[in-house]
Amino acid sequence: MLARHADPIAAVATAGGRGAVGIVRVSGRDLSGLINALCGRTLKAREATYLAFRDADGSAIDHGLALYFPAPHSFTGEDVLELQAHGGPVVLQLLLARCLQAGAMPDPATGQPLLAGLRVAGPGEFSERAFLNDKIDLAQAEAIADLIDASTEAAARSASRSLAGEFSREVHGLRDALIHLRMLVEATLDFPEEELDFLQKADALGQLDHLQQSVLRVLGRAKQGALLREGIQVVIAGQPNAGKSSLLNALAGAELAIVTAVAGTTRDKVTQTIQIEGVPVHVIDTAGLRDSTDEVERIGIARTWVEIGLADAVLFLRDLSRVNETAYLEADAVIAAGLAQQMAPQVPVLEVWNKSDVAGQAATESAVGAAAHEQLLLSAKTGQGLEALRRKLLGIAGWQAAPEGVFIARERHVQALLCVSDHLNAAQQHLVLGSQSLDLLAEELRLAQTALNGITGEFSSDDLLGVIFSSFCIGK
Repeated sequence: MLARHADPIAAVATAGGRGAVGIVRVSGRDLSGLINALCGRTLKAREATYLAFRDADGSAIDHGLALYFPAPHSFTGEDVLELQAHGGPVVLQLLLARCLQAGAMPDPATGQPLLAGLRVAGPGEFSERAFLNDKIDLAQAEAIADLIDASTEAAARSASRSLAGEFSREVHGLRDALIHLRMLVEATLDFPEEELDFLQKADALGQLDHLQQSVLRVLGRAKQGALLREGIQVVIAGQPNAGKSSLLNALAGAELAIVTAVAGTTRDKVTQTIQIEGVPVHVIDTAGLRDSTDEVERIGIARTWVEIGLADAVLFLRDLSRVNETAYLEADAVIAAGLAQQMAPQVPVLEVWNKSDVAGQAATESAVGAAAHEQLLLSAKTGQGLEALRRKLLGIAGWQAAPEGVFIARERHVQALLCVSDHLNAAQQHLVLGSQSLDLLAEELRLAQTALNGITGEFSSDDLLGVIFSSFCIGK
């Protein structure tokens, strides 16, 4: 996309399907000729004008509002034209085709095309123009897509804060402090006989420590923002008829999975996203784990183990009403051994004992004494213990009480901040060692700044930009 960023572009900017209003957007340099061809008149800047959108023969394709945003005061930094028409897909495609046709028409005065090279925009190309023309930085551009994709209210509000520049201001504040520290260190390299006194008088070590603490604070908020965006993937695993599908339905508040007394009813995974305090939790109900001769069920069980290997957490669901059955406990032990072998050590397993509404006190005490992992008692049927499970899932996710001001973040932002923190730790060690390590100190600070710049796009490869903007919807 970067090689073609000078081309004028056009696209339908609203979602597919029928709606009350649809928008066709055009961005490029000098849209005056195109505007006259489509609207039959000039338009006042930033003023909505009701008129007919004209076809090549002068007939009206539709009537609606036209808005013109001249450069540089537009979203993309170029001239932008928005045509707000009725939201039928045929109408919008006719308008888009008319824009492309009009762009290729010769200008009566010059004989040149009214808008040479006008083409349909690729995914995210309007936002990419805004980034390339310094209207927004890369973190804000990503926040646009995150705001569109937000699955919870908290995620939407956090993405809005990032789009408004809150995350970027935090990063720029860190960068400015880092630049100041780099200036001190670089200055000492020019006066080696005074370098240590100079850095001590400037309290370079104190500044470095303060900067590290600031990075860690931003990192903590970024982790919370990444959690709001990504959520966690939780797999419910256990023997057939332990109540896995019932638990999924209870957490979702809807009858999503089929529940019967027949063992092996669930053959394939059923996924539902719920939200707990705004955090998306992707809950996956899986086939019951057991030895089976049924080919379809065996495929489902194999898929269950695949999902377990990808999970952020596993709910090992056990049947409290069968805790005194030796064969049942032995089968659970086999599953527990499989979980230990299949999962990464850092992935938590929560033992959830279901059917507390029908189990007696003795069974409950026996289960509590036998648990190998952290455990919880509940009843998917009555809802007892569900709120405690939700609290536990938030704890597993690492969610803290949502402070006002959490900004949306992505995993790459978290990794970049971790990289900054690592370089600052190394810089502290070099500063303590003294003059023989000042060159290494300067290099660690430079690398820390490079990592910070990658968040906002002040230093980003074309490949990274291509990956980020290709995930956007067309027209945005």
